[in-house]
Amino acid sequence: MRPVLEVADIFRRHGEAFRRGHGAHLGRIERRIMAAIEACRTPVLGGHVEQCGDCGLIRCAYNSCRNRHCPKCQGLARADWLEARQAELLPVPYYHVVFTLPAPAAEIAFQNKRVVYDILFCAAARALRDIAADPKHLGAEVGAIAMLHTWGQTLQHHPHLHCIVPGGGLSSDGTRWIACRRGFFLPVRVLSRRFRELFLTRLQAAFTAGKLRFSGALADLAEPDIFAQRLDALRAVEWVVYAKRPFAGPKQVLAYLGRYTHRVALANSRLTRLADGQVEFTWKDYRQHGKTKVMTLAADEFIRRFLLHAVPDGFHRIRHIGFLANGHRTAKLALCRALLAAPTPDPPLPENYRERTRRLTGHALDVCPDCGGTMQERGPLPRRPPPRAPFWCDSS
Repeated sequence: MRPVLEVADIFRRHGEAFRRGHGAHLGRIERRIMAAIEACRTPVLGGHVEQCGDCGLIRCAYNSCRNRHCPKCQGLARADWLEARQAELLPVPYYHVVFTLPAPAAEIAFQNKRVVYDILFCAAARALRDIAADPKHLGAEVGAIAMLHTWGQTLQHHPHLHCIVPGGGLSSDGTRWIACRRGFFLPVRVLSRRFRELFLTRLQAAFTAGKLRFSGALADLAEPDIFAQRLDALRAVEWVVYAKRPFAGPKQVLAYLGRYTHRVALANSRLTRLADGQVEFTWKDYRQHGKTKVMTLAADEFIRRFLLHAVPDGFHRIRHIGFLANGHRTAKLALCRALLAAPTPDPPLPENYRERTRRLTGHALDVCPDCGGTMQERGPLPRRPPPRAPFWCDSS
C-alpha cells in the first residue's frame, strides 16, 4: 500500500522551484536522483496492463526507477542481499563496530566524496585487520561487512561505517578458528587510534597526489600549510569507534542488517506532513535515549539535505573485508565452516521473479486486490514524457 506521503511527492511539488533556485550548485547526479524519484512508478517509465482472470479488474503497473537513492526501490534488493548473507552466516557471535569521521574530516569528505569515502573504507578495514592480527589482541584474520551511511537522524552530513564482524577469525596457517573473548571483540581505543593514523596517512597521500579539491569555506585547504594544520588538529583529538554488544544469534544479525543495508537518507514512513511549503518528519534524539521527535523544515531545505547524501556513480556503499572479501569469500567460508563443524547451506531452488518477490517480501504481485484471483499481463504500457505540471499518478 502506498504511504500517505512520499519523498517523491515533495520532489514533484517543490523540485522545479529547487532546481531554479539551486541550478548553479546542483550536479548531474543530484539532478538524476530527483528525476528518477519523481518518475518512479508513474507513466513516465512505462509498465504493463494487468487483468484479473476471475473478476476482470484491470490495473496499470508502472515500472520502478531502481535508483539506489529512491525510498521505494530498495525492498527486493535488500531481501535478495539478506538472503545471500544468511547463507554466509557462521555459528559464532557477531559484533557491530561503527567508525565515525570527526566533523573537520567530514567537511573534506563532502567536497571529495569518491576519494574520501574510499579512504574511510580502506582505513577502517585495515585497522580491523591489523589490530585483530596482533597476537596481543586476537591473532587471527577476521572478516566484516561494512556499510557506508552519510546521514544522521536530521539528514545532516554525518559519514560513518557500520561493520558487522564475526567474533573470531582464521589462524595465520588456516588450521584453526580463533574465537575472541566472550562478550569482547577488540579494544576500541586501540582500534580508533589505528583508524585515525591510517585515515590521515591516506588523506595526506591523496592531497599530495592532487586528488582533493576544495571550494567555498574550505578553499584555503588547498594551501599545503593550511591543510597540514587541519591534519594536525585531527591528530590531536580522539576519534570515535564504537563496538556494541554481540548479537544474540543469526536471526538478530539478519534483522539488524535488514535495518541498515540498502537504506536511503530518509524512509517514506518517517514523513508525516507536507503543507504550506513545510515538510515534517520524525527523528530519534539519541541524546535523550532515542526519544522520537518531529522536525519541520522548509521544503527547499528538506530537498537540499536529502541530496547531501548522493553518492558518486558506481561507488560501492557495501563492502566485504578480510576473509569475507569477494575474491576468496567462498573458499574461506568453506574453511571456516569446516573448522567450526558447521553444515553447508543448501543452494536456493529455481524460481521466477514473482515467486521470489512473494517469498522474500511477502508481496504477491499476481494476486488481485479485489477478489484474490490471479492477475495476468495483457500488454505493455509505453513510456510517456514527463508533464510540465506536477503529476501525482502512482501505482504503488
